[in-house]
Amino acid sequence: MPLHFLTADRTFEAASESALPHQDQDRWRRPYRPGPWRVGVAALGLLLASFVLLAAVLIALSGSVFSSGTASAGTVLVAGLAIIAAALRLLRVGVWVNGRGLRRVGFLVTRTLPWARVISVRTAQQPVRWLGLPRRVQGQALRLVRENRRPEDTPPLLTTHGLDFLGRPMAFDRAADALEAWAAENRRG
Repeated sequence: MPLHFLTADRTFEAASESALPHQDQDRWRRPYRPGPWRVGVAALGLLLASFVLLAAVLIALSGSVFSSGTASAGTVLVAGLAIIAAALRLLRVGVWVNGRGLRRVGFLVTRTLPWARVISVRTAQQPVRWLGLPRRVQGQALRLVRENRRPEDTPPLLTTHGLDFLGRPMAFDRAADALEAWAAENRRG
């Protein structure tokens, strides 16, 4: 089963004369691949879910002998499905773009911002959070400047020390360039 959200749109990586080599402006796309940290954490979550689901099957099979086995198996099954849903949601987290706007997909909240409300998207050197933890290190961040908001009020779209770009500065530069190109083209149009 292909997981289209796991890979970036290949047209962003192909060399082309256009800054935005895309055909369908209405399709949401992530202009970068998920990083190894994000994929690794999701893979560990899916591995854990397989053990939890195996435990649910074993509890259900032994449930005929014990009276509370079926209810326990159902609880463990729901826990396993919740772990799978969390791992798949973690893979969808990131910045997505299309012709209408920019979408920031978080683990719990998704926000969409139309291009008309975006003033600029630019890279800045600043202290950034390391892997989303409270510890801050010096790095680069892709900042979104919105109308009627100060840039400091808006969290960065991407950072060099996030789950997707830790140890991959070239990938961060490509993703930042692609997002800046999307913003520049759609602000004109």
